[in-house]
Amino acid sequence: MKHTPVIQGHQFKQSRRQILGQALNTGLVLSTASISAGAMALGAGMVQAQTGAAPAYPTKPVNLIVPWPPGGSTDRHLRKFAEIAGKYLGQTIVVENKPGAGGMLGPSTMAATAKPDGYTLAQLPMSAFRIPHMQAVSWDPIRDFTYIIGLTGYTFGITVRADSRFKTIQEMVDFAKANPEKLSVGNTGTGTTPHLVIEELGMRTGARFLHVPFKGNSENTLALLGGHTDALSDATGWGPNVDAGKMRLLMTFGERRTKRWAYAPTAKELGYGIVSNSPYGIVAPKGMDARIQKHLHDAFRKALDDPEHMKMLDTLDQEYWYKNSEDYLSWAKQTLEAERKLIEALGLLKKA
Repeated sequence: MKHTPVIQGHQFKQSRRQILGQALNTGLVLSTASISAGAMALGAGMVQAQTGAAPAYPTKPVNLIVPWPPGGSTDRHLRKFAEIAGKYLGQTIVVENKPGAGGMLGPSTMAATAKPDGYTLAQLPMSAFRIPHMQAVSWDPIRDFTYIIGLTGYTFGITVRADSRFKTIQEMVDFAKANPEKLSVGNTGTGTTPHLVIEELGMRTGARFLHVPFKGNSENTLALLGGHTDALSDATGWGPNVDAGKMRLLMTFGERRTKRWAYAPTAKELGYGIVSNSPYGIVAPKGMDARIQKHLHDAFRKALDDPEHMKMLDTLDQEYWYKNSEDYLSWAKQTLEAERKLIEALGLLKKA
């Protein structure tokens, strides 16, 4: 059995005498209560020092940065996840939307300014492993983050308005081949998967699409529905509009057809050879205490497996993708190297 250190009676008396002696030497007059309180504080400090106990965590709400605008699939997922995880963590988790820079404004700002005390966290999108290969950045996707847990991956798809002339993805590709850069496709930012799957589709078919980046799903959706773009490439934030008959889903990018929109073919089955789901998880600033990291991981693992959370994944047609802290970091290192090959193949590699 593990022995818990305690302060013996003679140690407590000795500590009390030391405090009284210090007071007399400095000319201070202390009450018996003050001496007792000081001795107790000293005793508590001795116990904490001997046991190595960490300060209580969490003692206040935790901030979770979602680097996309409200209303998209990531925002919908992580708001529900935060609600559930808060019950297991014992504190409210407050979602803060900080869109921009292909999903990296929020995480990079956190890495540069927040303390690794467990009170500021962020979703880390796939663009973290691509943008550094495309342009100079002030952050490092491996060294500047503490990896907490891997959660899920997206279902991506291409949609058009319900009244669009394009009834199939092949019709869209044919038009873009015959009319280079005349067919505009909105996406969630340069370097994001919705951008790169269109670049890859163009590379594999000879089509040339007009790349139109937005900060997130909300702007992308408004542009398509308003007639400002011809098509939309995004995760399942388009789901409600597809279900409502406002958009037509032409193709998805998973290994297999989705359960919810099973009529839509995949890029793989159509022969385009593109499969992507862009897994993501939760990270913190670098240098986090391992005990806080584990505390967060354990609470988030329970939330991930919670039936209410699994129902949300099913609603968004997103896959379960659990990675513990060590495995998530290992995956990140491998992915950073693998994504360089894709960026180079697409001709988007930054010049030395």
